[in-house]
Parts: sequence; C-alpha cells; structure tokens
Amino acid sequence: MDLWILLGKYFILGLIQGISEPIPISSSGHLIIAQDLFGLGVEDLSFEVVVNTASLLAVMLVYRKDIIRLITSTISYISKREESTKDDFKLVVYLIIGTIPAALLGLLFNDFIGEHLKSTITVGIALLVTAFSLFFIRNLKGTKNRHAMTWKEALLVGLGQAVALIPGVSRSGATVVTAMLIGLKRDTALMFSFLLYIPVSLGASVLELPDMLRQDFSSDMLIAYALAFVASLVASYFALKWFIDVMKKGKLIYFAIYCFLLAIITLFLL
Repeated sequence: MDLWILLGKYFILGLIQGISEPIPISSSGHLIIAQDLFGLGVEDLSFEVVVNTASLLAVMLVYRKDIIRLITSTISYISKREESTKDDFKLVVYLIIGTIPAALLGLLFNDFIGEHLKSTITVGIALLVTAFSLFFIRNLKGTKNRHAMTWKEALLVGLGQAVALIPGVSRSGATVVTAMLIGLKRDTALMFSFLLYIPVSLGASVLELPDMLRQDFSSDMLIAYALAFVASLVASYFALKWFIDVMKKGKLIYFAIYCFLLAIITLFLL
C-alpha cells in the first residue's frame, strides 16, 4: 500500500475514534461502520489499543485535577484518616466497585463479542437503543452530587458501562444515562462516567501490551500508528471538552437525533 494512502487511512480512523469516544455516539460502532462503508477496517487488535490509549490520555488530561485530588486524598485518608478526605476516598472505592462489571464481563465475553457482535446489524440496533435512551433522559437534571452517591448506585453505573461492551452502545452514553436515571446531577454523572472509563481502558491496554510488543512492525506502520495516536488524542480532548459544554446546556437531544439517523442509515442502507 502506498505510504500516503496508509497514513491517510490511519489518520481518518484515529480521528473517528477520537471524536466518537468521549461523546455518546459509540466509537466502536463508528469504526465498524467505517470499515463496512469505506473499507477502512483494521484487523490488527493493536490498533484499537493504540487509539484507545490516546483517548484515555485525553480523558486524563481533561480530568487531571480531579485525578490528582483523588489520589492525594486517598493516600491521606489511608495513612492519616483525615475526615476531610473521606468523601474522595469513598469515591475511589465506588470507582473500583463500578469497574468490576465491565472488567468481569469483558474477560468472560470479549472473544464472543469480537466473533459474533461486530456487525453493522448489531451496531444499528445498539445505536437505536442509545438514541432512545438519550432522548428519554434529555431533560433530567438530577439532585445528587458525588457526596450523596452510594456503592449500589456506583455498581449500577458500572453495569451500564458493561452493557457498552456491545458495539454500537455508547460507553459514555450508557454510563451517563444510568447515572442520571438514579438521580445524579449532570456534572456529577459526567465526571463519574469518565473517571470510571480510566481504570477499564487502562486495564485493557495493559493486558494487550505484551501481544503488541511481540509484533514486528514496519517503519511505515509505526509512523501510521503514531499519526493515528496523535489524531485520536487531539480529537478526544476537544470532543470531551465540547461534550462537557453540551451537558451543561442540557442538549443531549443532539446526540439522540444523530444516533437515530445513523441507526436508520446503518440498518437500511448498509
């Protein structure tokens, strides 16, 4: 393959991943649609690890202050039992609890999902579910902040994240919808959703790293991967910042309409 065509292909896929990962439109669904519609598919699993890691870094950059606060507060609470850091420590515990469903189901059903659910039909149906879910909660505002959360609510949001293992079900959409249905405020729902994304994405990247290191990449592929990484990182960062602004304004209806239209196109035209 010509180098410029190769670079263009990976750049586009990196952009698709980067833009669609933070916002509730399903990055996995978009990559499958791109593969079917434009022949831009990449069979190598290491590519998904690269672009997902880029999105992970973007999320960590946006929420870096919260991450640093949670780490320092947890260390302080464990070592000194400072009461002022107890709520942050509880949030870390809730994030661990919320991570369990997706981690467990991912380990059990990852191969099955890869073999049987990565089709445009599955994506189309899942996008319809995402669209109706976002439409249903579009006007909810919630009353609970993170201090009022319970471990059971954290587990429910974690189950929402586990459902998003199905291609076409948006991870951010599933977690935000679940969080708002249990009464969390929009900003709390969004923050918990993306903090919950970090351990799952980080764990997946670490598990796939040994396989990546055993592969022999050509210099052209290394450049293509680097380009996709940068594209995904930059696109994810700005897409997440935009999504935060959209959430503040309560305009989830935009994503509901988009997912519905894309679902119709996927189901009837592809």
